[in-house]
Amino acid sequence: MYNEAMTILPRKRHTLAQGVVEQISGSINSGVLKPGDKLPTESAIMEQHGVSRTVVREAISHLQAAGLVQTRHGIGTFVLEKPRNSGGLGIDAESIVTVRDVLAILELRISMETETAGLAATRRSDEQVAELAQALSDMRQAMEQGRASVEADRRFHLVIAKATGNRYFVDILGQLGQAIIPRARVNTANLAQDRPADYLERVHREHEDIFRAIQRQDPEAARAAMRTHLSNSRERLLQAQQRFENPA
Repeated sequence: MYNEAMTILPRKRHTLAQGVVEQISGSINSGVLKPGDKLPTESAIMEQHGVSRTVVREAISHLQAAGLVQTRHGIGTFVLEKPRNSGGLGIDAESIVTVRDVLAILELRISMETETAGLAATRRSDEQVAELAQALSDMRQAMEQGRASVEADRRFHLVIAKATGNRYFVDILGQLGQAIIPRARVNTANLAQDRPADYLERVHREHEDIFRAIQRQDPEAARAAMRTHLSNSRERLLQAQQRFENPA
């Protein structure tokens, strides 16, 4: 599920990482750092903020998830162009950095994507069914090879939105997707005290339930499967958050 995005950090480390995020994002928003500018090296950021390399990397990960920077391996991390807000939703990708933020977005998605799945079941084309099947196959292959299935996961949900024939569903989900692309699926599974393979297998079965309902053009089953999938994602993140806030 491409909304189970944020690693839940221990409080102290999260505070340090968030401080680095706020400093760099502030420089980007104020124009001190412009699109195309290269960020200082990890060592320079460590020295400037008095933090560890782990904290710096966590901060960069948050900035990447927010769509503010892009890391080019072997070259460095660069500021990205700000996306145009064509939808006018008032959702700032930069602000979605905590588990609480992701949980709030999930509540929105449960309402929206439940109906999206139902409409897709009645309106989908054979070509879109094939696209969904390919996305599922790509997710399975990534799981078996131990790779992240983020892009295939995101594609699966976007194809469902496209299958409604309503471009506004695509616009809205696309904007949300840029803000909450998963960065720590397996970490989330560990936080829930779950075997990563078991966790990913359950998520995959949820996707398969959605696919089968859309394939057989059963809108009620599609709605139920999507609601179950997103609600389970919300519950998994909520449990992980509670484990850190109330350690045994």
